[in-house]
Amino acid sequence: MKLKTETTILAADLAGTFVFAIEGSLTAIHGGLDLLGVMVVAFVTALGGGVIRDLLIGASPPNAIRDWRYPMLAFVAGLLTFIFHTSIQAIPASLLIVLDAAGLSLFAMAGVEKAVLFGIRPFVAMLMGTVTGVGGGVIRDILLARVPLILLTDIYATAAFAGSFVALTCRRYGLSPAASAITGGLVCFVLRLVAVSQGWHLPKAVS
Repeated sequence: MKLKTETTILAADLAGTFVFAIEGSLTAIHGGLDLLGVMVVAFVTALGGGVIRDLLIGASPPNAIRDWRYPMLAFVAGLLTFIFHTSIQAIPASLLIVLDAAGLSLFAMAGVEKAVLFGIRPFVAMLMGTVTGVGGGVIRDILLARVPLILLTDIYATAAFAGSFVALTCRRYGLSPAASAITGGLVCFVLRLVAVSQGWHLPKAVS
């Protein structure tokens, strides 16, 4: 069981790393950064959330430091995006939103599964799933001197939290770690896409 859980975490982590590295690279290119800047932003966007999660749950050193596949994948994705950015920028915005939702779902599930593996209680495990999904984007936005998008945009961190909740609920009712992660990831993915298409937002204070 532990081996299957670790395999699920690794697969979701690596897939999410690649997707978020591309997204971070595109954001850096739009911000006018040079190659070094693009690579740095790709790295922190792809791996920042996982590093925060690992440090909080006591998985030290973080996987992004211990396992060479993580930084290598992030840098390769960043470099390819930099080289072929003209072609990548021609990708429809709707497809980029789908890829972003997929990355969010993958990271959220990797985060909650790893937290459970380390014996973290359910509510905090859901928070770890959320942090894994949005942490890199927050660091990216801080580096680019702007308010983190998760504080402004439509349902995003909430989707990661909801997906994490569903994954843990499925586990509680006897589903395997892989099946629970797939179910929770689908909930996160669909909720994010529906929120974008319908313009859903959390309530804001009226001044």
